[in-house]
Amino acid sequence: MLYDAYEVQRSLLAGASTLANIGAGWMQNPANPFSYSHMGPIVASALDVFAHAAAPRGKPEFGLDTTMVDGREVAVHEEIVLRKPFGQLKRFRREGVEDGPRLLIVAPMSGHYATLLRGTVERMLPRHDVYITDWRDAKLVPLDQGRFDLDDYIDYLIAFMEAIGPGGHMLAVCQPSVPAFAAACLMSADKNPCRPRTLTMMGGPIDTRKAPTAVNTLATQRPYSWFENNVIATVPYLYPGAGRSVYPGFLQLAGFMTMNLGNHLVSHWEMFKHLIEGDDDSAEATKSFYEEYRSLCDMTAEFYLQTVDTVFQRHLLPKGQLTHRGRKVDPAAIRDVALLAIEGERDDISGVGQTRAALDIATKLPAKRKLYHLAKGAGHYGIFHGGKWRTRIAPVVEDWIAGHD
Repeated sequence: MLYDAYEVQRSLLAGASTLANIGAGWMQNPANPFSYSHMGPIVASALDVFAHAAAPRGKPEFGLDTTMVDGREVAVHEEIVLRKPFGQLKRFRREGVEDGPRLLIVAPMSGHYATLLRGTVERMLPRHDVYITDWRDAKLVPLDQGRFDLDDYIDYLIAFMEAIGPGGHMLAVCQPSVPAFAAACLMSADKNPCRPRTLTMMGGPIDTRKAPTAVNTLATQRPYSWFENNVIATVPYLYPGAGRSVYPGFLQLAGFMTMNLGNHLVSHWEMFKHLIEGDDDSAEATKSFYEEYRSLCDMTAEFYLQTVDTVFQRHLLPKGQLTHRGRKVDPAAIRDVALLAIEGERDDISGVGQTRAALDIATKLPAKRKLYHLAKGAGHYGIFHGGKWRTRIAPVVEDWIAGHD
């Protein structure tokens, strides 16, 4: 019923968004005398903001057609290296450029598409052969394709690293820090030649007992059964994954929006003012962010619930109790995978110390293969997107990769 109610609301808002968009266009039309009045730009801007907020969205494009390599512009082409039911390994092939460290960027499966990391990919492209985990929207995966949980996530990462080949590097943003670290443990224990040379973890919940945030508190204040009974929904019949149990992306977005409601309201107010003042560039920057932020995808119920249980409630990885298909995930198995932990000073999703914990539990890894970086003034999204990422954080990652390639 929850998902059905959402679909009804979404359909109604889609119609309202279309009407608001038409109205905004008419209010800005030189043929409309009212467009020259004092209220004309205000009404047009208000309708524009509403139309953007209420518009339905699908999976965005990366849109990275070119990059700069050694001072020259080269074309970039997207290639699918490996397809699996719940995700694919995508490569951004730079035309005529074959050198540079091979880097797998592990995108979070948390209600957004991998395109949320567009800025991360764009910044790393000039010096790296970049791959990304392009996760599928669970509501689009038919039931006959099976299930997908945290164990499957780890399996996918191992398969993706093997497809890239020996000598690759891995960068995990937020939630996938845990499965990426687990994959590195398992591959190290097996002496898998395709284990990553470096693993960079950014704002990840390795040990959420340290500096717990509102997200962590929510997960620990309620029992597992509450999540099972209150946030899991069934995909409606209008989607290919009809009948699949999922944690809907719209619930994840609602949670993030509620946590920072004041900031989001200010952002929309600023966009409204920019539109009135004719500052289209500033308004478009805000629109672009929310275009991505509101593009939603679902995750399977089994993956979501297993993550809540093992990562946020029982803290199995830092306790040394995490298992993968019955096999212990041993952090001490990591002996030559260089680890870089990056945290944002103002991160309100993964508190300071949660990612750094990965360096502490890798007890057999030499100190020279461990590095911690605290990004001053950066929030959760600022560590992988925006000016702080491009100018202050990415150079640390690049140097770490280059030093161990």
